Amino acid sequence: QVQLVESGGGLVQAGGSLRLSCAPSGRTFSSVYMGWFRQAPGKKREFVAAISWSRGSTYYADSVKGRFTISRDNAKNTVYLQMNSLKPEDTAVYYCATTSSRYYYSIAGNYDYWGQGTQVTVSS
Repeated sequence: QVQLVESGGGLVQAGGSLRLSCAPSGRTFSSVYMGWFRQAPGKKREFVAAISWSRGSTYYADSVKGRFTISRDNAKNTVYLQMNSLKPEDTAVYYCATTSSRYYYSIAGNYDYWGQGTQVTVSS
């Protein structure tokens, strides 16, 4: 089992910044990618960003490219999502997740374990 604990959500004005953290624990040795997804009310859960533990390769949804940065600290076993230039449409519950699959990092169904989610609200 793997447990994921997110933190760092909150309320921010448009144009502001937030940093989310995700700390996995448990049987994490098989994890290949850590991903961030988000879900707004009435919408499907969507891919935001992913990072590979081994090489640090990063991937982003077009909607956040250039504004969000995903990173990892292997020593702390923590993944971060730095969110800058936030827009009201970024408002959602943000989830971190982990997968042992080497493929399809942007597909939610491919992830094995999920955190409880953290709310991000961007006011206009």
